[in-house]
Amino acid sequence: MSARNLLVELLVEELPPKALKRLGDSFAATMRDGLSAQGLCTADAPVRALASPRRLAVHIASVSTQAADRTVAQKLMPVSVGLTAQGKASAALLRKLAALGADESVVPSLERRMDGKTETLFLDTVVKGASIADGLQKALDETLAKLPIPKVMQYQLADGWSSVSFVRPAHALVALHGEAVVPVRVLGLDAGRTTQGHRFEAAVPRIEIRDTDSYAAQLREQGAVIAAFDERRAEIEAQLARAAQAQGLQPIRDEALLDEVTGLVERPNVLLCRFEAQFLEVPQECLILTMKANQKYFPLLDAHGRLTNSFLVVSNVTPADPGRVIGGNERVVRPRLADAKFFFDQDRKTKLSERVERLADVVHHNRLGSQLDRVQRIRELASAIAEKLHADVAQAERAAWLCKADLVSGMVGEFPELQGIMGRYYALHDGEPAAVADAIEAHYRPRFAADTLPCDNIGGAVALADKLDTLVGIYGIGLVPTGDRDPFGLRRQALGVLRLLAERELPLDLRELLQLAKLGFAPGVVADSVDADLHGFMLERLRGYLREREFAQDEIEAVVGQQPTRIDQVLPRLHAVRAFRGMPEAQSLASANKRIRNILRKTTVPGTEVEPALLQAQAERDLHRVTGQLLPQVRALVRDEDYTQALRLLAGVRREVDTFFDEVMVMTDEPLTRDNRLALLAQLEALLNQVADISSLGVSGES
Repeated sequence: MSARNLLVELLVEELPPKALKRLGDSFAATMRDGLSAQGLCTADAPVRALASPRRLAVHIASVSTQAADRTVAQKLMPVSVGLTAQGKASAALLRKLAALGADESVVPSLERRMDGKTETLFLDTVVKGASIADGLQKALDETLAKLPIPKVMQYQLADGWSSVSFVRPAHALVALHGEAVVPVRVLGLDAGRTTQGHRFEAAVPRIEIRDTDSYAAQLREQGAVIAAFDERRAEIEAQLARAAQAQGLQPIRDEALLDEVTGLVERPNVLLCRFEAQFLEVPQECLILTMKANQKYFPLLDAHGRLTNSFLVVSNVTPADPGRVIGGNERVVRPRLADAKFFFDQDRKTKLSERVERLADVVHHNRLGSQLDRVQRIRELASAIAEKLHADVAQAERAAWLCKADLVSGMVGEFPELQGIMGRYYALHDGEPAAVADAIEAHYRPRFAADTLPCDNIGGAVALADKLDTLVGIYGIGLVPTGDRDPFGLRRQALGVLRLLAERELPLDLRELLQLAKLGFAPGVVADSVDADLHGFMLERLRGYLREREFAQDEIEAVVGQQPTRIDQVLPRLHAVRAFRGMPEAQSLASANKRIRNILRKTTVPGTEVEPALLQAQAERDLHRVTGQLLPQVRALVRDEDYTQALRLLAGVRREVDTFFDEVMVMTDEPLTRDNRLALLAQLEALLNQVADISSLGVSGES
C-alpha cells in the first residue's frame, strides 16, 4: 500500500492558553494511536504536534492509503453446543453463522481451540483493511472525544439549527494525505486545504495548503504564524534572553508562564517596557506576582537578583513603530502596581498582633474550628517542638501566634500566594525579631517537592507544628486522601514533615509528634487511632520519597519495614545498608536471616535467654560466643548512629552462622536443646537487625 505523510488541522477560536500544550500533545498522540490501531501507520510513526492559539494540528509520517487486510478469529460457541454428536452443525450454530454472513459450507473449516477449559469453535474471517478516509474519520472522531478539554462550550453551526460541543468554535478543517484532500467531516466542517494565518499580520486572508509537508512553511511565510508550540516557545526564550542581555539584566525563569505565553501568541515579538521606580518600594514578591499572574509579563532582575523597574512583554504583533504597544502595556501595568502599593501601605497601618483575633472569623474547617483555634494549637505544639530542639521557645511561640495573621491583610486577600511572605514583611515593619519574621515566612515550607526548608529550628518548629496540625486534624476527622483526590494536600503536608525531619536531621520521634498534635484537639474531635494511622500513611509517603532518591526497593524495605519513628536516622541507615550489600558476606547473612525468620515464625520461642550448659555442638557454642561479643559492640555503634560500622562488624559473624546451619539441627526432638537453639536464633536475629532488616535484601545483591 502506498504511504504518504498526513496533515490534519482544526482551525478554531482562541484556545485556553494554559491548556494549549496539553491539548496539542493529546491531539497528535491520540490521532496517531487511532490510525495505528487500524493498521494505517506504525505505532512509532514520527508525529509532530502543531498547536497555536487558533489551531490544533498534527503531522504524521508514512500513513498508508489503505490498510492491509487482516484475518480475525471470530469466537462462535462451545463445540458441545455448535455440533451434534454426529459432527453436524446445530441450529444454534447455523443461526450464528447466518448473522455473520456465512452458511453451512464453512462448518468443515471451523477451528477448534481451547477457550479456558472449554473447547470452542472459531471462524477465521478476512477483514478488509480501512481506507485512509474511513480510518481518518474514525481516528478523528475518537481524538476529539478524548481531548482533555478543561471546559466544553456549545455553539450553533452555520445552518442556525444544529449545535455542537467543543473547547472553542471551529471554523475550518484541513485534512491532506500528501497533496490530496481526505474527505472527512467533524463539528459540521468538511475537510479541505484552506486555512487562515495571523489575525492581523497574515500576508493573505486565506492560505491554500499545497501539500502535507509545506504546511508549516506556508503558515510562517504567508500567515505570519509559527505553528509548532515548541518552536514558538524556543523563539520566545531566545528573544527574552537577547532583550534582557541588552540591558545587562536577566528575566525571571518561569516554565508555566513560558508555556502560557506560548499559548497566547502566534508569532512572538518581545518588547522592553518600564514602570515608575517608586513602585520598587513595594516588596518585589508582590510586584513580580502581579506582573506574572495578571499581565503575563516577565520581570527583569539585576545581577544581585533584585527586581528592576524594567520588564518584558511578549506581543502578538510586530508593528513598525512599537511605541504604542509599549506605552499601552506600561499604562496597563501601572494600576496593578498602584493597587499593590496601596495594599502594602494600608496593611502596615495595623500590626500583625492586632490582626490575630480577627482569625476567629476565618473558618479553618467546620469540624475543627477557626483559624484562631488552629493558631492556638500550633503555638502550643511549636513550643513543645522548639523545646525538644533546644531552640528559643519564646520566639517559636511568638512566630506561631503571628504565622496566620497576614491571612486577614489586604495584600494576601488579593494575592493568596503571598501568605507568609507578607507576614514576614509586616512582622519586620512591626519590630518583631528577625528570627520570628523569618519563621512566619518559612513555616509554609516546603510548599512543593523541590522547595527549600526552613533554615533554623525556630522556623522548623513552627513549620512542623503547622503541618502536623493539618495532618492530624483533617486525617483525624476521616478526610483521608483517596486515589488521586487529596483536596487538603495531606500527601504534600506529610512529605513536608518527612523532609524536615530527614533533611534537617532533626532528632525528633515522629510518633511522639503525632501524639502531641492529637492532644491539641478536644476529646472526640479526631479519631483515637489517628497517630498510628498517620504513621503508616506517612511511611508510605516516605517509601515514595526514598524511591525518588534512587534507593532500591529492597533497601527501602529493609529500613522502612521496621516502622521507624526517628526519620532523621532513615537516610544514614539506608546508606549503611547500601554499603553493606556490596560486601561479600551480605548475601550469605541475608539468606541466613531469612532462614532464621522462617524458623522463628513457625514456632514459639519460650525465652530469649540462652543456657550455655545446654549448648552441645561446637558450632552452636561458637555462634553463642561471637554473638555475645558482638551484641554490645553493635548496640553501642547503633546508639552512636554509626550504622555503617555496625553492619561491617556484623559481617564478621558470617563464618559462625554458615557453620551453625551446616552442622546443627535446630528443630531437634529433645525439647530443652531445641528451645535453647531457638533462643540462640532469636538472639542472633536481634543482633543482625539492629540497623535494618537485612532479610529484606535480595539474596543476589540486586534490587
